[in-house]
Amino acid sequence: MIVKEVLPNGLTLITESMPHVRSVTIGVWLKRGSRHETPAQTGISHFIEHMVFKGTKNRSAETIASEVDSIGGYMDAFTAKEYASFHLKVLDEHLALAVDILGDIVRNPLFDPAEMIKEKKVIFEEINMVEDTPDDLVMELWSGAFWPDHPLGRPILGTKRSVGGFTREDLARFFSDVYHAGNILIAAAGNIQHENVSALVARHFGALSGKAARNENGKAPKPATKIVTRAKKELEQVHLCMGGPAYPQAHADRFPAYLLNTVFGGSMSSRLFQNVREKRGLVYSISSGVTAYSDAGNLTVYAGTSLDSVAEVVRLTIEEMRRLKGDPIPEAELRRAKDHLKGSLMLSLESTGSRMSHLARQELYFGRQFGLDEILESIEQVEAGEVQRVAGEIFADTLTVSVLGNLKGYRPRPAQLQL
Repeated sequence: MIVKEVLPNGLTLITESMPHVRSVTIGVWLKRGSRHETPAQTGISHFIEHMVFKGTKNRSAETIASEVDSIGGYMDAFTAKEYASFHLKVLDEHLALAVDILGDIVRNPLFDPAEMIKEKKVIFEEINMVEDTPDDLVMELWSGAFWPDHPLGRPILGTKRSVGGFTREDLARFFSDVYHAGNILIAAAGNIQHENVSALVARHFGALSGKAARNENGKAPKPATKIVTRAKKELEQVHLCMGGPAYPQAHADRFPAYLLNTVFGGSMSSRLFQNVREKRGLVYSISSGVTAYSDAGNLTVYAGTSLDSVAEVVRLTIEEMRRLKGDPIPEAELRRAKDHLKGSLMLSLESTGSRMSHLARQELYFGRQFGLDEILESIEQVEAGEVQRVAGEIFADTLTVSVLGNLKGYRPRPAQLQL
């Protein structure tokens, strides 16, 4: 059973009881991410995510790690573009300690200047790792080209220049402004009773400032049509990302869009995988994906190929887009896509961690919980004509493209990208 409660200070708590398991995953979700940073603050949300683990008023970094390890727990955190999350998975008998630790790191971080110096080096290495991971880097290049001059187009990690300039006062000021009850959602799933979780959360989070949450997403991004290339001579492959606008999270056509993506490049039986990799052997990896935010979205294709084959990969990808716009999907292919999507969803929700994340994201983007049966029925009701219509809307304009590798002067021509 799923229960939602809003505490007196404005903090939202959502729990789901799963009595057949022995674990509990509880997460603190902040309704702010990298899109809520100014250009000068780029990367500060991610830096704070690192720093809360580096010591609090009550615990050293070593104590936090030792306490989690001593109960066999798993602790992690991440920063996204519209939210951040800190979560702990433990046996049900250790829930009280899990809430205590999460409450401490979220409420009482020290932001020790000596630790900041060390952690900046860690984040610099994380930025270097993106530079050394071409499939990540080409996507980052694409986002910057697609949403220029907008926070959604900037890297979550920030830059070495922006991160290197952060002071303790910068972190403390941002933390004070953002980490308050109205901006916090706590989600928990596992062998729990809502009343017990509520009491623990009230004890450790009830004193948080009760500022009202503000809608600070700013203006929706305006997509740009652009071709960006970056030479990296040490790479053996050419890495390609191409795509265009899609729908925001709560759009009425999100389910036809999910099925379109599944048919197009979102599975091993998809058209791109079968026609570009399996039949022609032009790539090792090719796939498509849908990314959705509160007010914008995109559908992208990633491929890694040789310089000799990149033009052919682009041509075949455009050809598949045109086919999806021009012809209805055969019933057998639509059936396979629906079963794939439903099966993937159900398998992904078998753990307490995935259920906890599902609860949080539903609340963040919809303000309500959709039951699994309701979601499955929404997938089942999609017709081939709807997918074709959505393909016509998504594959409507010239694509934005990023290309990375030992290019030897290669650059896609705009005429090649016309849909």
